[in-house]
Amino acid sequence: MQDFLIAAVSVAFVLGIMIIVHEFGHYAAAKFFGVRVEVFSIGFGKRLLGFRKGDTDYRLSLIPLGGYVKMTGENFMEERSGAPHEFMSHPRWQRFIIAAAGPFMNIMLAIVLLTAVFMIRYEHPMFLDRPAVIGSVIDGSPAQKAGLEPGDKIVRVDGVDNPVWEDVLRKTLLSPNQALRLQVSRGGELMEKSVVPQSVGPEQAGGDTGWVPLQPNIVTFVEKGKPAEQAGLKIGDEIVALNGKQTRTTEEMIKMLQANKAQPVEVTALRDGQQMKFTITPLLDKRPDGSDQYRIGIHSNPVHVDKLPFSAALSKSLEENKKNSMLVFELVGKMLQRKVSVKQMSGPIDIARASGEAVKQPGWAPLMFLMAMISLQLGLFNLFPFPILDGGMILMLAIEGIRRKDISLAVKERVYQVAFVLLVLFAALVIFNDISKLPAFTRGAP
Repeated sequence: MQDFLIAAVSVAFVLGIMIIVHEFGHYAAAKFFGVRVEVFSIGFGKRLLGFRKGDTDYRLSLIPLGGYVKMTGENFMEERSGAPHEFMSHPRWQRFIIAAAGPFMNIMLAIVLLTAVFMIRYEHPMFLDRPAVIGSVIDGSPAQKAGLEPGDKIVRVDGVDNPVWEDVLRKTLLSPNQALRLQVSRGGELMEKSVVPQSVGPEQAGGDTGWVPLQPNIVTFVEKGKPAEQAGLKIGDEIVALNGKQTRTTEEMIKMLQANKAQPVEVTALRDGQQMKFTITPLLDKRPDGSDQYRIGIHSNPVHVDKLPFSAALSKSLEENKKNSMLVFELVGKMLQRKVSVKQMSGPIDIARASGEAVKQPGWAPLMFLMAMISLQLGLFNLFPFPILDGGMILMLAIEGIRRKDISLAVKERVYQVAFVLLVLFAALVIFNDISKLPAFTRGAP
């Protein structure tokens, strides 16, 4: 019950901010050009509360699934007097700006929020911005079947030259159950490879290739009372070998411990540049999923943490928002081609779950990061050239500008009727996707 309340309050806060910012963009642009704004509403349907100031009724409405700004003469079905304060009395370029101002504000909010996050705490896995060198390959995985080996360096992935691991992970995310073309360097020789990432989870997202990025085995947590602590391992130690054999990834070290079982193992580690050796006897312990595993009681998840100055944070924010925008467009394109499952889309239920999880994490950075992602996607979604959305109005204005005359009311009415039905069906699909991702739905009732 507590988790439900946290999620409900969190999603109300997150979506409330997104809606207010979006609608304020339309409102501010309309007021700037002298268009009368009759209603500024958070939510749809019946008015619950609010106040009137000047010509505008500022209200909170019953259905909290969006918001709207009602401008005089905006609805093409209304009779128009031709008064200068009416929306249709203004030139198309002004109406274009008014329509685009909402998505623009969401995109700007994403840039501002990510800039603030990077100034507070810029944290990312240590391997993410490094060259894509494979540290280990899981047995039986798509990567092994493709002939990839530890030490291979990915020098091209799906047309991207000299990628870092972040580029590779983005491409695998967009290629579930599809051949992903690679060029790898091995011992100075270039080879062409093709790997098919497996779809994972209820969202059927790509990404499970079975390769593990090369990164140092730095101890980031030592469990109390476990063999590693008793032997003297400390946070910051870098494990470089077990029983004299080099370990390049955590997964490789886990595999070696399972083969060693309960026999004492010699752990070679670097501490402040000095090599140290520890003799540790693994114990049979329970993993989070309940399975047995031989462990020494450490965690290795090295991350890089910085506080970027404003200029660097803004530059990084612009770069990340550009990459995420391209990812959204590429994802939608592959959905239309039926190369990616529509289950990757998220709606209000999934956003509520993610918001609740972000709130539980320490500090404001996780929630601000989530809000930035949602705000960017909301802004881009509204720019799609679909009637009812802002992008649909922009498209119609562009067509009318090219034709130098308005589209007939009969055509507009029919287009909006069809678009409304399709939008309702789309909303139903997204909500069904959210429900299908819930644990009780995916695992089945006991």
